[in-house]
Amino acid sequence: MLKFTEEHEWLKLEGDVATVGITQHAAEQLGDLVFVELPEEGSTFEKNAEAATVESVKAASDVYCPLAGEVVEINQAIVDDPSLVNSDPQGAGWFFKLKLANVADIEGLLDEAAYKDLIA
Repeated sequence: MLKFTEEHEWLKLEGDVATVGITQHAAEQLGDLVFVELPEEGSTFEKNAEAATVESVKAASDVYCPLAGEVVEINQAIVDDPSLVNSDPQGAGWFFKLKLANVADIEGLLDEAAYKDLIA
């Protein structure tokens, strides 16, 4: 199941763990990323808390935690090579995996059609 936020994050849910990243649209808006800072594994966040930071040649931007939960894995590859986020934002450029505090909360996020309407 793929869901989206109005802040341009995507989530792919598998069981009670969601892989989180930024959308193609967000990656295009930011331009070429030169730096990514991710949260530490084991850290917990409330919904919409600042969880990661990205910097591009244009600007720095926060990446928000789309739902409450605990970070169970981070993608070290994008710290080492931020351009992965630009080349494959919804694949190899994922940010972190989040064990959701309440899986049912994902129903409150946008589906792909609603997200496409948002950015149209």
